[in-house]
Amino acid sequence: MSNMAHPKRKISKTRRDKRRTHDALSTKQLSVDVTTGEVHLRHHAHVSEGNLYYRGKLVVENYN
Repeated sequence: MSNMAHPKRKISKTRRDKRRTHDALSTKQLSVDVTTGEVHLRHHAHVSEGNLYYRGKLVVENYN
């Protein structure tokens, strides 16, 4: 006989659902760059036409 862990009491539906309240997926925060018009993730740099932009400013030119 194995000594694996097992619950002593049944977990109620309410308690189970309370535990899962934070498990929902949230939508990604998208933004449109003011200079390039590209849609990108907020707080992330993005590449447009070979250049790297962050917060509407050119960071690296000819970025590959």
